[in-house]
Amino acid sequence: MKTVKVIKLIPMVLFAIMIAYLSLAFSRLSDNSKLPVYNPIDLNPELVDVSLRNNKEGHTVLDFELINQNGKKITQADYKNKIYVVDFFFSSCQTICPVMSSNMAKIQKEFLSNDNIMLLSLSVTPELDSIPRLKSYADKNGVIATKWNVTTGDKKHIYELARKSYFATSDEGDGGLQDFIHTSNFVLVDENKQIRGVYDGIKDDEIVRLIDDIRILSN
Repeated sequence: MKTVKVIKLIPMVLFAIMIAYLSLAFSRLSDNSKLPVYNPIDLNPELVDVSLRNNKEGHTVLDFELINQNGKKITQADYKNKIYVVDFFFSSCQTICPVMSSNMAKIQKEFLSNDNIMLLSLSVTPELDSIPRLKSYADKNGVIATKWNVTTGDKKHIYELARKSYFATSDEGDGGLQDFIHTSNFVLVDENKQIRGVYDGIKDDEIVRLIDDIRILSN
């Protein structure tokens, strides 16, 4: 009699498992849709160039041309259809940058087997961060070239990206000789070149949140 009861329960258990699986799948889809797409008007105005602050929709990050730690030209094509995290650093920084690089390395490790997730670091002192210097910095921080590009390039181009593309800094300037950016912000970009989050790259809880959001985007 007990065996009969157990057999009768099997379809109910299987049905419950199926419902739970569908609920989880739907939840993931819902979470993905709920992760915001940030346009300039949605961000702290201090982070947005004054010429863009009223833009309500359609913002995508600008195309870029940079040089990485191996002397390779890096463009938007290298990040096509990728989810990636951007930060701005300089190799001689002894304050926030070592923490930021350590946290970028954590993200690299977390998604090492996922080819759809990449990292991009841009030097804010490109005149000082030569390719050999970047190579040394990359080696010191465990950078994997296929996963993480540590880059230099034209200063005005990099500073325009920081201010008008990724909205990583509240500092104003023209990218000239005396201009200097120092920000701990990490910016999450999706496969469609849209900004999906801005995080403080030196705070552990923010890195946990960033990793969770990357998982949501990649589901």
